[in-house]
Amino acid sequence: QVQLVESGGGLVQAGGSLRLSCAASGLTVSISVMRWYRQPPGKQREWVATVTGGRLIYAASVKGRFTISRDNAKNTVYLQMNNLKPEDTAVYYCNAEQDTRDYWGQGTQVTVSS
Repeated sequence: QVQLVESGGGLVQAGGSLRLSCAASGLTVSISVMRWYRQPPGKQREWVATVTGGRLIYAASVKGRFTISRDNAKNTVYLQMNNLKPEDTAVYYCNAEQDTRDYWGQGTQVTVSS
């Protein structure tokens, strides 16, 4: 059974930083396509970043401020978010793709105050 558990969300002032974690079980992050998505209030879910093989890919809105990484020994994926802006406020979700199947975490709330 695959589980993705996000943590690390919270309330932060604009310009601050947070690090989100996604702890995986039932799959191996090193051989999966791992992504972060977010859903701002009243809006659709949007893709944020992907780590796959040796590639790191970012949405234009977060490039240069967010960094996706993974710790294979801990089977965990991270999203380091720096210089946060009020428009980054959203529920952040971890997503894993393995063997053509998609898995989602429960989400973690990030709120950035101005």
